[in-house]
Amino acid sequence: MSRGAEALALSVWNSASDLSWEPRRSNAMAHRDSDVQEECLREDLKFYFMNPCEKFRARHQIPWKLGLQILKIVMVTTQYHRLKNISLGTLSYGENEENRIGLKVCKQHYKTRAMFPSNETLNSDSNTEADCLHLDLQALSENPPGWKNSSFFRLEFYRLLQVEISFHLKGIDLQRILSRELPDCYVFQNTITFDNKAHSGKIKIYFDSNANIEECKGLNISGSGQKNTQYVLAFDAFVIVICLASLTLCTRSIFLALSLRKRFVHFFLEKYKRHVCNADKWEFVNGWYILVIISDLMTVVGSILKMEIQVKNLTNYDLCSILLGTSTLLVWVGVIRYLGYFQKYNVLILTMQASLPKVLRFCACAGMIYLGYTFCGWIVLGPYHNKFVGLNTVSECLFSLVNGDDMFATFAQIQQKSILVWLFSRLYLYSFISLFIYMILSLFIALITDSYDTIKKYQQNGFPVTDLQAFLKECGSRGQCQKQPSALQCCVCCLRRKESDDHLILPN
Repeated sequence: MSRGAEALALSVWNSASDLSWEPRRSNAMAHRDSDVQEECLREDLKFYFMNPCEKFRARHQIPWKLGLQILKIVMVTTQYHRLKNISLGTLSYGENEENRIGLKVCKQHYKTRAMFPSNETLNSDSNTEADCLHLDLQALSENPPGWKNSSFFRLEFYRLLQVEISFHLKGIDLQRILSRELPDCYVFQNTITFDNKAHSGKIKIYFDSNANIEECKGLNISGSGQKNTQYVLAFDAFVIVICLASLTLCTRSIFLALSLRKRFVHFFLEKYKRHVCNADKWEFVNGWYILVIISDLMTVVGSILKMEIQVKNLTNYDLCSILLGTSTLLVWVGVIRYLGYFQKYNVLILTMQASLPKVLRFCACAGMIYLGYTFCGWIVLGPYHNKFVGLNTVSECLFSLVNGDDMFATFAQIQQKSILVWLFSRLYLYSFISLFIYMILSLFIALITDSYDTIKKYQQNGFPVTDLQAFLKECGSRGQCQKQPSALQCCVCCLRRKESDDHLILPN
């Protein structure tokens, strides 16, 4: 064979050899890329599930969220402490809507009504009318009072509906003077209502008071200023900034966790050809972050309302105190999360986490029985017992009975006007107390006790390994750990379906 032919044959053989090795090279590169992606995913997952101390040791990442939560505990508690009660002095009557000072008395009654119970006749007009009388300061200061002899106060109770006494009071907040601040001037709109609409022989009395802040006029107080007010406003603004920073970090962590979960689910489906169980998916949803976000939102809104109250634009302390008080509660509850990193303190959290689903399902069933007893007691015993006159009072009474409170008084106050109702009340109360205290409440405690025993057993013998934990324990291509069983061999989701409901599986 000539040299040209030999060269041509060698070239053809080399080309064929290169073509045969090309798929192997591409497969090797694809396998290497897959290993790198798997290792990166595993490292990201390990870092995500680390506690703040482990993250600092691993990557020297400063635990900003931990520092913010500690700072929030101090600041939110201090802020709520500064919501002081109002101390007023120098009260006096103020002008009402008609620019008059004193008391305004109005009575509402039927126009005409005549009753003759002896022969069971009634002559009545369903239309109502109202009469009002104003008592000024001079009339109120008379001694003896001449207004008592007025025909206006000769009340005909058989057609009387209600009597309403309204008056305005003015007062000055003296606490701010002690803190070297300008005082607040308040106007209180007070109303006393005598309600006789039921015509039951018992007139209900209600008192309502609304406070408004007005600008004080003619103040001459030496040594007062607005510095303290500015300091308080600056403190509240700093609290808002801290809460917004905490809100941003926690929201960012939730979005990163959802993105990481999406990567893990996609990788697990692509490599092992099966879906990740729901328990592992919920591991990426950190309930503590949601708790912190709710607390931050309530603190921000409550702080804004507090600042508005401070600058005299609002007077409603109720909503502000509810928001700040609830946020303070949630902030302190959030501390349990960091105590949960220690095994001795983690029993409470794991027990609550394990028992909560069963307790909620149990309460849903027990709640149906509770509502049945509530409606039954309201319908039957309402006319005979003060604690059963309304659904709200019935529910409160039954809840007290479940906790063993005020039992004898509930039994004793049943009126014995009807033997049938009296016997029914005994059967009703005895069955309710026996069912809820001896059975339902005991089962409720047993659910929590069973969860606690399971957690203690797992802490001694080890928690069951989930797919997610098995994946984190596997070795990557770099050989950084000992070989662990494959995630395909850790079919915890299948095992969970086979286990009974009495055995709980929790991640470590």
